[in-house]
Parts: sequence; C-alpha cells; structure tokens
Amino acid sequence: MTTATLTLEDWRAWQPGRTPLDDRRLSVEERPGATSLPAMLRRRLNGPGRAVCDMLAALDPGADCVLLHASRHGDAARTLEMLYALTEGEPLSPARFGMSVHNAIVGVHSIASGNRRSLQAIAASGAEVSALFSEARGYLAEGEPQLIAVFSDAPVPARFAYHETHSEPASAVALRLGLATTPSAGRPLTSHDADEAMLRDARPPHPSDVIAWLLGEAPLICPTRRLMWILDS
Repeated sequence: MTTATLTLEDWRAWQPGRTPLDDRRLSVEERPGATSLPAMLRRRLNGPGRAVCDMLAALDPGADCVLLHASRHGDAARTLEMLYALTEGEPLSPARFGMSVHNAIVGVHSIASGNRRSLQAIAASGAEVSALFSEARGYLAEGEPQLIAVFSDAPVPARFAYHETHSEPASAVALRLGLATTPSAGRPLTSHDADEAMLRDARPPHPSDVIAWLLGEAPLICPTRRLMWILDS
C-alpha cells in the first residue's frame, strides 16, 4: 500500500522586527500593504490580517484554494474593547463585531478575491499547528489537489498579558500544502515522537516558531501532541 505524504509546495511569512533575509517569501515590514484589498476593506484589518491577505494573494492568485486559518487568540484586542463597551452601557458596532470573529480575516480575503471555496477557522489552545496539518490531510485525502494553511497571532492585550506564559510579537505564516505519493512532489512533511528533553522545554508553537522551522533554524515541536515535525529537503 502506498502512503500519501503531506508536502509543502510554497510558503510566505511575515515577522516584523526580524533581521531581513534575502528571501522574498519572508516580509519584515512593520505595516503590510495589503495591496490586494480595496481601501475600505484594508482599513478594517490589523497587522496580521493585512499580512495574511498579502500572503494569500501571493500563494493563491486564482483564489480557488480551500483556506484554513488558525489563530490561538484571534483579534483579542477588538473583542475585549467590545466587552468593555458593554460594561459602560455603550452601543456595539456591528462592523467591529464582524471583524472580531475568528474567521474575519479569511472572510475579508474571500470578499476581495472572490474565493468561494471552503474557509475554515481554527483555535486549538496551543495545538494550532497540529490541528492545521490534521485538517489539511482530511481535505487533501478527499481529493483537494492543494490548499492554503495559515497561522497568525498577535499578543494578548496588556491587561491580560499576565495570563500568557510566553508572549510573542505579532507574526503570520502561510503554507501551500499538497499530498504526494512520492517524495519528488514538494518538500515532504513528516512527524516523529519528540524526546522528553525537547518536550520539557517546549511551549505551544507560535507563528514565529513555524517561520524558524521553515528557515531551518529550529525544529518544530508540538508538545500537546508530543510530536516533532520534520521538513525534508
């Protein structure tokens, strides 16, 4: 029996403040342009949202791929602002509510690009990477030739920062994934059991950890699944 392998076809990433690299796939600009969006939609998005829309336009110019978007916290700042407004008895903005939901970013991209494929938003309490790969396998096994998996996050608001053990700056990464029965198509993704030493020091992966893995700087450890993901050359 032939075992299909999850493969990485291409990627884009955004990590402001990182030392620039000679790699067009990584953007380090502080404020992404989101030039694929009309100004009316662009102004509604925060930094990660603008970056994600830029990356989706680059990886899926035909706007015909299934999109998976994972974020542990989403736009928590916007959500909390609405909760504070409720406590003050202030009316809520429907537009602000619409942009606070977990699928808002891919929804804006869908409106601008005309993508009418399946759009899925994922939050997995720190297991977003494994959840993305698991969902991707399901779609690809059902016959999708490829899809885009996105992982983005921003720090929680300062008022709640003490609840977060490791706070990372905003960043985002998008992977175009496929499924191959031979190692010649794309770069194969495989997982192995992580050893106890790695698990002891590991934290839930952030988009910046996925970027470091893509650049060959560090392994990608998913402690909740006790896995280490390997990107074969």
